[in-house]
Amino acid sequence: MKDFIVNGSQNGKHVVKAASEVFASLDAKDLYKALKHKDIRIDGRKTSSDVTVYEGQRVEVWLPDELFAREREKASGEQMYAKVYESDNILIVNKRQGIAVHSGKNTGSINLIDEVRKDTGIKSCDLCHRIDMNTGGLVMIAKNKKALDDAVLLFRNNLVIKRYRALVLGVPEEGDPVICEDDAVMREVSAYLEKTKSGSVYIHDIRQDGDVPVISRYRVLHVYSGAGPDGEDVSDIEVELVTGRTHQIRAQFAHMGHPVIGDGLYGRAKVNNAFKDPKGNKLRFQQLFASTLILRKIPRDNCHAGLSGRRFALNPEFGVKL
Repeated sequence: MKDFIVNGSQNGKHVVKAASEVFASLDAKDLYKALKHKDIRIDGRKTSSDVTVYEGQRVEVWLPDELFAREREKASGEQMYAKVYESDNILIVNKRQGIAVHSGKNTGSINLIDEVRKDTGIKSCDLCHRIDMNTGGLVMIAKNKKALDDAVLLFRNNLVIKRYRALVLGVPEEGDPVICEDDAVMREVSAYLEKTKSGSVYIHDIRQDGDVPVISRYRVLHVYSGAGPDGEDVSDIEVELVTGRTHQIRAQFAHMGHPVIGDGLYGRAKVNNAFKDPKGNKLRFQQLFASTLILRKIPRDNCHAGLSGRRFALNPEFGVKL
């Protein structure tokens, strides 16, 4: 048996969907079989229906240990991450989707930082920043405490520009044109974000008590004409975070009417269900990738000074058939 606590991104989903996200090795047929035999419990109560679960509930999945043991075997068959850059102090990797960056009650038995520690043999490796479990892309990892402390200063002092790639419904046109540090021309959009005590996120156009500002810049790289379920266009966009709030891109663009394809929390079920992966299967992950890290001028007393002006970028492999 394994269990998990339903988090914000799983809130409002059916229990089979939520459990599939947590335990990547389990097939839907395993979970439906468990339901049939009342081997799934929610807050201690057995259920035979694929009911909706809500944030904070405890879900127990009573299946044989060997089914959960497949999780590591399955993950090892798919490379969890690829090295993008390595020095004596820092490692930058490309994390695949579906892998949490660190351990937690609802992240499954494997995670990025534990795998990096095991692969490198460096127990002091630690995350310099985080990305969501279902977001793929670039993650910076420090190899020692000095490297971690100095990297944290880079992010805190806004010396790292973070950009993402996403597939969104429609073609965004909102915002005012701005010229970015590398001369890229983007549109800047701003709003206000409310984060509740339960972790839920809401976007407002007019500031309310407790709200914090959210600012993003974006540009449309490509438009897939008529690729949406009702003939809507789908856009491949690049987004630069000016502020870095919880679920900023997903929540802000959904509020603008352009949800990220495959986003089960802020997106639209009808839209998401219309898209398939390249093999014709149901789309599993939100189409969002941390695609670029740009280092500004770094002070000489920082151990990462040699990275001043460096740019690390990847071209994401979107997992959707368009």
